Amino acid sequence: MKLPQFRAAALSGSAMAAGLCVSAMVSPAAAHAVPAADPPAVLPSAAASADATSEADNTQVREIVVTGTLIRGVAPVGTNVIGVSTADIRATGASSTNNLLATIPQVSNFNSFPSGSASFGQPIAQTNLRNLGASGGTTTLLLLNGHRLVGSGILQTYADPTIIPPGIIERVEVVPDGGSSIYGSDAIGGVINIITRKRSSGVDIAANYGFADGYATLDGNVTAGKDWGSGSFTLSYAYAWHNNIQGIERDYVTQNNTANGGSDRRVTTCAQPNLIVGGVTYAMPGLVAGTRNLCSNTDYADIYPRERRHTVFGTLDQDLSDKLSFNLTGYFSERVTHTLTAPLSTNSTITSANPYFRPIGTETSQQVLFDYSPVFGKGTDNPARFNSWGFTPTFTYSLPHDWKLRGMLNYGQSYNSTTERSINTDAVNAALAATTTSAALDPYDLSQTNPAVLTGIRGYTNFSEATQKLAEARIVADGAVLSLPGGDLRLAVGSEYHWEKIDAHIAFGADASPKQNRAIASRNVASIYGEVLVPLVGPGNAMTLVQALDLTGSVRYDHYDDVGGTTNPKIGFTYRPVHGISFRGNWGTSFHAPSLADTTGAVDARVSSIPIVLNLAPGSSPADVFRPILYISGGNPNLRPERATTWSLGTDIQPDFFKGLTISATYYNVDFKDQISVNIGGLLGGASFYADPTNAPFYILNPTLAQATAFSGGVRADNFTSLASFFAANNPYAIYDLRRYNRGRLKQDGIDFNVTLRRPVGFGTINAGFAGTYTLHRKTKDSPTSAYVERLDNGVSRFNFVASLGLDSGALSSRVSLNHSGGYPIIGEPLQPRVGAFNTVNLFAALDLEKLGLKRPVSLSLTVNNLLDQDPPWRNAGSGYANGSTLGRLVQFGLRTKF
Repeated sequence: MKLPQFRAAALSGSAMAAGLCVSAMVSPAAAHAVPAADPPAVLPSAAASADATSEADNTQVREIVVTGTLIRGVAPVGTNVIGVSTADIRATGASSTNNLLATIPQVSNFNSFPSGSASFGQPIAQTNLRNLGASGGTTTLLLLNGHRLVGSGILQTYADPTIIPPGIIERVEVVPDGGSSIYGSDAIGGVINIITRKRSSGVDIAANYGFADGYATLDGNVTAGKDWGSGSFTLSYAYAWHNNIQGIERDYVTQNNTANGGSDRRVTTCAQPNLIVGGVTYAMPGLVAGTRNLCSNTDYADIYPRERRHTVFGTLDQDLSDKLSFNLTGYFSERVTHTLTAPLSTNSTITSANPYFRPIGTETSQQVLFDYSPVFGKGTDNPARFNSWGFTPTFTYSLPHDWKLRGMLNYGQSYNSTTERSINTDAVNAALAATTTSAALDPYDLSQTNPAVLTGIRGYTNFSEATQKLAEARIVADGAVLSLPGGDLRLAVGSEYHWEKIDAHIAFGADASPKQNRAIASRNVASIYGEVLVPLVGPGNAMTLVQALDLTGSVRYDHYDDVGGTTNPKIGFTYRPVHGISFRGNWGTSFHAPSLADTTGAVDARVSSIPIVLNLAPGSSPADVFRPILYISGGNPNLRPERATTWSLGTDIQPDFFKGLTISATYYNVDFKDQISVNIGGLLGGASFYADPTNAPFYILNPTLAQATAFSGGVRADNFTSLASFFAANNPYAIYDLRRYNRGRLKQDGIDFNVTLRRPVGFGTINAGFAGTYTLHRKTKDSPTSAYVERLDNGVSRFNFVASLGLDSGALSSRVSLNHSGGYPIIGEPLQPRVGAFNTVNLFAALDLEKLGLKRPVSLSLTVNNLLDQDPPWRNAGSGYANGSTLGRLVQFGLRTKF
């Protein structure tokens, strides 16, 4: 949408809001209050401590943020809400928000730690409800106090949760339902809203130190606040640090699973070289025919990188008059990581022209396989830096008859840079072919090589950086417009403008002369939306078996100047037949606009090679497996929005005969269409890939140079000089198109559940809970005409839950919890038909010294995550494990005080 079009849409939305405000002012119904709905369901741990509401008691919040609705003073109608309280946050001992979110069973990385270095181009660990996925964007909308955060990354545009440390968070609210009718793009799987502390007085200090085998972590938070009645100011600083853990430090990380009945997948590019002559392998130093040196390249690669993080967060509240209030929040965060990857290695050929050549017999060339750890070190350091900052001014103006007008401006900016060390293959080949010792590489004893030659070999770097910007303006008016027998009919309307930009750059090659690729893209989005709450039955007209009945409807129109417009409605109900029992449901559509990193802002357009064929077509010769293949990567400016239809039905029960018990269950259903995906089936899909006629446009078998050039569209060569030089030396088997397209579809349904009990006993209060999610079906198809495949039959877990039991007794609060990630079957793996479940037990205890007579509020805490030191299940692939991850038994000590 061009700027004049946006202005027209915004003015139209503002005029609608003004008209409804006037209607409210003249309506006598506007003075009537609307009763709040039943409280939302929460995780079992949310009620596990009397401290759960202490932060809210000490922090007088002017306007409580409610996730999933635009209407003040009510919980979202028809929707399940999962809550994580202040006490929950403290009990996890999480030093980052990513680790905190991993305690929610509906989040895809539940019961594991995100490494924070997912890949070179996508270094931000994605928070993903229902594991619906996306390409460079996200299907889970992450909010901070109800507004968006600027995206981060190079090939991605989703927000980095780690910019908000746990010590600043008051609570987290999760709505695992489609939310585009309220929030627009991304909210297909749901919404996660991080709500920070608002008002405080005095100085709060918190610090935690933790350790596991070979691992240490330290984090601290200082928050100072002043409340002067008509306003307040709070400033918080947080610091976090931890060292790295390498694969060799955890026995579950391995490429040799023979002890578990699996295979030995160790590599032959080791510190001690291997030579291949005439197809026979000779291991140095013995050089006995048929022997091999084997090593795990996971040993000296990080499973958790070293990290340091600084964050400053501030909030200013001020009443400007009896009707107008102002709030300003701002933050700055810097995160630096150092990730060690496997030793750099080479698999190439040396000839007798090299003065270091050592023949075994009469051969004149050998294939040499080795790594550079004797000269470059056992791990390769890849640093990364992440900066993010933003500020959000808001105002609230009270109109007559309890109407309010809320305005917001939101600006954010992030900068990411990542460096990946690699080998200059051209320099290696030149050094192996060199004829003098000053220019040649000695692969048998690297220390004999001229240091200048080694410097040239190591002088290859993949460097990426991206700056992303976000700007938003929003205005919302809400209030009562009509009095009904069940209460006031309430309405909210608003309009919004959204702008985002990405400036990404990738440089790769020799340090002195890197090849470069840069993409700059931006978009403008104009939106109008509205929501209505209709209380048909309430306290004023309750009847037998109908104590309350609330209906809601919302709709939002978003117009993108690059991918067009989309309208998304949602309807819901909450019905309470008797006190303590309610039923709820909702239906709606949601969407995810393709990210700029997937469309005009993509910087990964390239054509690469692999030396062997992974997916032979029917009728191919077995010898074809040793031919190289080519594949094209990159974005697609013609992508369409991903779309979904979601609905759910649920119940909440709080029986009068058993006080303190809450039971909630929700059936959900997601139909996710036009998924943005990479057609990876070309590499790994088997014969079915070639049998599907819709895949025909995505590959060419036995391509000519002219065909490959036209098919790739002239994109840059990645790990070779040019297509012409590649074809001059190779006869490729195929070229595959692995760019992003709208091709996939996913249908998933399941049950979310939550049972909590808070029960006073003679010696304190017992808290217990059982909450999680059970997936009934997860069916996907990779193309419009292919058949659905049930993913739960192969590689996907059905069942995640958290079970907890806690006790509050005097000065002591304690809790023990069990996190369960269900196992799953594997099809086509003869050595491993199933991956096991992963169960971790966590322990938390806190002692309030003030309750023991200390004259200062001081509390001590002990957290032990993975108390039994369980390893995740073994997997005969990858790094040797799956279905979770762990740092081992992590013991943390905490101290909190206030003055």
